[in-house]
Amino acid sequence: MFQTVTYSGERTKDYEQVIQQLKALLEGEKNHVANLANATALLQQFLRDINWVGFYLWDEEDNELVLGPFQGLPACIRIPYGKGVCGTAAEQLSTQLVPDVNEFPGHIACDSASRSEIVVPLVIQNKLYGVLDIDSPSFDRFDQIDKQYLEKFCHTLISFLQ
Repeated sequence: MFQTVTYSGERTKDYEQVIQQLKALLEGEKNHVANLANATALLQQFLRDINWVGFYLWDEEDNELVLGPFQGLPACIRIPYGKGVCGTAAEQLSTQLVPDVNEFPGHIACDSASRSEIVVPLVIQNKLYGVLDIDSPSFDRFDQIDKQYLEKFCHTLISFLQ
């Protein structure tokens, strides 16, 4: 069963360890909600200086993202396609790394304490599945290492959602 791990402080090595933990958590489980919930809990305990981590899932019928499993304060339930950081990541199918959310055109402020954000799209079989959204109360919290490894984390997660 899962145990809390002590990380080395070397970011790339620690991210690799988190990805291995994700694989162990999801192995043999087919339920998407359970897997997404465990993924958010894992990131919540691993990442420092964040105030929200969760998923918004694509609702093709309504053409918007809908709140999925998360850790943090209550959040916006629906985000229109192309709006805010999450909607932009969904529309462009590219990771959005935002050092200052106040400078992002059309930013949707679900938590007024958030200062920076990273959003990684999840694509399964060439179709948008949703996005991973992580907020921090600090400016410029996320960098290229976070981007690289959170994309790898999401790629690993997707392999268990197919």
